[in-house]
Amino acid sequence: MIYVRCPGGGGPVAVGALAARVAEAVLGSRGSGVGAGAGAGGRRTVGAGAVPDVRGARTKARPALADLVAALRGTAGRRPVLLLLDDADAVRTECAGLVQRLLMDVPGVRVLVTCRQALGLGEERVLRLAPLTPDAAVELFLARARDAAPGFRAEGASAAVARICRVLEGVPLAVELAAGQLDTEPSARALADRLEQGQGWLAAPGPALRRHRSLRSAVGAAYLLCERPERAVWSRSSVFEGAFTEPTAAYLCAGAGVAPHQVSTCLAQLAAAGVLEALDEPGGLRPPRYRMTRAARDFGAERLRAAGEFEVAVERHVLHHRRLAEVAEHLWHAGDQRQAARLVRDNAADLTALVEYASRPEAPAAQVTAALATVADLWFWWTVHDHGEEGRAHLARLLPRATADDHLTARARWLAAWLHAPGDPATARALLGQVWPTAVLAGDDALIGWVAHVQGVVAWERGDSRTAAECFRQAAETVPAFAPGGPAPAVSLAALAVAQARTSPGAAGRSARRALSSPGVRDDAWATALARYARAYTDHHQGHTARAWHRAHRALATLDARVPLPGTPDSPDIPSVRASLHRLLADIESPRTPRATVPAPRTDTPMPSRTSSRR
Repeated sequence: MIYVRCPGGGGPVAVGALAARVAEAVLGSRGSGVGAGAGAGGRRTVGAGAVPDVRGARTKARPALADLVAALRGTAGRRPVLLLLDDADAVRTECAGLVQRLLMDVPGVRVLVTCRQALGLGEERVLRLAPLTPDAAVELFLARARDAAPGFRAEGASAAVARICRVLEGVPLAVELAAGQLDTEPSARALADRLEQGQGWLAAPGPALRRHRSLRSAVGAAYLLCERPERAVWSRSSVFEGAFTEPTAAYLCAGAGVAPHQVSTCLAQLAAAGVLEALDEPGGLRPPRYRMTRAARDFGAERLRAAGEFEVAVERHVLHHRRLAEVAEHLWHAGDQRQAARLVRDNAADLTALVEYASRPEAPAAQVTAALATVADLWFWWTVHDHGEEGRAHLARLLPRATADDHLTARARWLAAWLHAPGDPATARALLGQVWPTAVLAGDDALIGWVAHVQGVVAWERGDSRTAAECFRQAAETVPAFAPGGPAPAVSLAALAVAQARTSPGAAGRSARRALSSPGVRDDAWATALARYARAYTDHHQGHTARAWHRAHRALATLDARVPLPGTPDSPDIPSVRASLHRLLADIESPRTPRATVPAPRTDTPMPSRTSSRR
């Protein structure tokens, strides 16, 4: 076995400039020769006799290459030979030529090359190293932490350590550098909090290679190897928090000196270099999506700010996701609710980033308006798909920055009131009081009806079923059919049926049937399921237990067919109505009195206790 070493000894170079030294020596560029001597464990090294010092003229390289070929050929005839070329990225083209020449002249030699991108040779076998698994990352962190801070104890810090490794995405260098900070950070939790804000500051004096002494230098080394168009795509794409597609990247890169047809090649090159992670198989039904590693994203954003292009990229990011929210809302009301939910789910991280960008003190009013409209258009994601807490947090950040008391602000306040209604009815009533004058003055029947619906939810939460029923009736009669931006009249009718079940069973049945026959209800999986839940609940309350049981199961089967369960392809989150149907089935199968629910977003806020009359 031939094992190549650096000059001066010191053991094999794990991540060094070894490939550059070998290529310089055998190809005749300026550089130092490769040292001689016997390697550890009896391994032979390629010494000065085979590759002499070639600091002088380029013409001396040819004899050196011939000597190397002769040395390898003589050794390969006696035993297997493995030549290691480590860290070949900086001289990848030269290494490709060297390997090709060696394989032609010495067929028995095997070459192991470590680099970010494959050499592109026909006989090449590529082994891509994935990031560490969560368990392996934690194990590495703990081992390095004990070296850096001997007094560190993993007991009580396991959650923080797991969070650190998750934020660092299993990158070994980042994990090692982070573990080395425990001698200065007060706790693992404090370190995790700091890493969530950014990773480029991670550094340590220990590694022999300069670019491995900080995470920023390691990422910067990869950046320097990129061509100018690849750097532009890298920098512009750093504003994405989650996955993105090629057309989206092309839209963001407009004006950065990169033609749209170049973006595809740049993304492929960045993915090959490990800067991007390809999330979909090429040639699949869906267009490929890419996700940038956190360290690369931080570095790209830094370069973007240095070039004065950060605000331009953010503006394009906000505009793109504003349009995406409009498309999702149209899909929801057109009946393709699965596609609408999947579109929002695939871009959830960047929708949160949009709110982050708009919440900055320096963000212009146009970005605040776009973010507020985006959150308002995605009302179904917050209310139907159990993301109420997140939606409420977004609105709490954006509403104080809304400068105009216009229709958009009124819609956002209405949505905030709905999200507050289950756990904070006082805030919900205050918000509705601000929405009502705007809706009436504008003559917006849809908004007036939705305000009435939320008032019904508030009344229901305090145990006043009669007031709730009156509010739901007003909402059902006021909201126009197919009105975008909020729940359909069938949703209010379903809630009305539930509210009437105890006091007016006959009217409850009629309201449930009206909900199922409302215009467009068959294209609204959520409204249909709510109406069927209302019929099943009414039947159960009237004593028709078997019929209620069958209705609830049919409603679940239909819902599961139209909105698949978690873990299945194209699956959004569980709609809140599924939980209501399961609770109803549990009540039917037990001797307890049925507990009714009305369409209201679920949040993590503790619910107020209900009166006994509601049980």
